[in-house]
Amino acid sequence: MEILANALVALVAVEHVYILVMEMFLWQKTPGMRFHGFDAEMARRTASLAANQGLYNGFLAAGLVWGLVCDDPTGFRAQVFFLACVIVAGVYGATTASRRILVVQALPAALALAAVLVAG
Repeated sequence: MEILANALVALVAVEHVYILVMEMFLWQKTPGMRFHGFDAEMARRTASLAANQGLYNGFLAAGLVWGLVCDDPTGFRAQVFFLACVIVAGVYGATTASRRILVVQALPAALALAAVLVAG
């Protein structure tokens, strides 16, 4: 079960690195605009906000990776904390921005958290 838990945590971390890249570096390019369905003008006007969001997603990914490489009990606690942060951010995003975030962000984190808790 620990292998599955670690794989799910790593998957959530990779997802947040992907979001970081999209929001910080590709926001005003075709992949980034397609990512949120924005036209060039909206992408230009929101680029600094997106970069800020991307940075926060990078912090979540870094915390999850820290939890994977750090020895327990710190690693376990870091995984629980950062997965809970992702879940809260996903629920908030689903209520304020797009319900899709609940499935894309919060659900994978919730599955990973469940696996971490069972394995721990």
